[in-house]
Amino acid sequence: MPAVSLEHISCRFGEVLAVDDVNLDVEQGDFVTLLGPSGCGKTTTLRMVAGLEQNSGGRISIGNRVVSDAEGNFFMPPDRRRLGMVFQSYAIWPHMTVFDNVAYPLRVRRKSKDEIKDRVTAALRLVEMSKYADRPAPALSGGQQQRVAIARALVFEPEVLLLDEPLSNLDAKLRLQMGDEFRSLQKRLGITCLYVTHDQEEAMALSDRIVVMHAGKILQIGAPEEIYQRPATREVAAFFGSPNLLEARVKDTKAEADGSFNLAVEGNGWTGQVRAGQRFGTGENIIVMVRPENVTLGGSHANGNGHAMDWQGRVAQSIFRGSHRSMVVETPVARFNVEAPAFGVAGVGENVTISVPSSATWAIHA
Repeated sequence: MPAVSLEHISCRFGEVLAVDDVNLDVEQGDFVTLLGPSGCGKTTTLRMVAGLEQNSGGRISIGNRVVSDAEGNFFMPPDRRRLGMVFQSYAIWPHMTVFDNVAYPLRVRRKSKDEIKDRVTAALRLVEMSKYADRPAPALSGGQQQRVAIARALVFEPEVLLLDEPLSNLDAKLRLQMGDEFRSLQKRLGITCLYVTHDQEEAMALSDRIVVMHAGKILQIGAPEEIYQRPATREVAAFFGSPNLLEARVKDTKAEADGSFNLAVEGNGWTGQVRAGQRFGTGENIIVMVRPENVTLGGSHANGNGHAMDWQGRVAQSIFRGSHRSMVVETPVARFNVEAPAFGVAGVGENVTISVPSSATWAIHA
């Protein structure tokens, strides 16, 4: 039984349909991320699960309990849903100590003093904040406040933990560190998490599954690698980084033993072989996606099957980024975004050959 189940969920604010017929199951112990640009409906979806917004249509279940059913006119208030929630702002009360902040959910549930002490101590130990129990909340750093917010959300042992962009207020280095620490904690405790972010790298690093949303709808659900390397639509492909999207037409389709397909394609002045997750008809127009990090400078770099595509071009732009260099190479086919080594590559204005192995391509509908 899923820990959270959304069945044909919608939410309307006046004339605006913020969430449109969303279906999603979050399994017990999974870390599922709602990912998308601002205004795509991800936070509204999370708030409907929390009970902070009421769904206009559909049904929401947590475990074996229906918590909201629009058709049946049933709505369970947030405090009865047994959910923990960590907000973007952390919502740490400045007039309380760390201990009192974490103890608050237990006190409103009228737990005994001994139980409160034991459970708060255990929660603070989990997030390595035990020695700060008596410290005033305003005296904490951003990362420490985030740990307190997580401890407070976990202290009453919720069935599901909801997190709304909890790392966005941290600097880049601390955001990476806290994300890794939280993922490790989530795995160790087997916590079911529904997470909201607009940060693609954060979503890929933390998630078991990613739900890509756009304009209130779900575009694709899958593991991070699947979403990134095998997007279902052009919108999903374009949301991650700066992919190269080449227009082409299918000349032939061959089924492979692993269930994928190998397409012989023809573009504007070029031909090649690309991978696909479905059969395309001869003559059908497609888009071929190539990630910048899969474009190499120099001679042909074929895959195990010996298939690669090469183009001649000129370096139009080169930006040093420390660990690598972001380049733009102009070819007769297209302007290619290329992620190259930081040193030892051609400079702006120089002629180069770029190569793409067919194993690093993916075909989607035009």
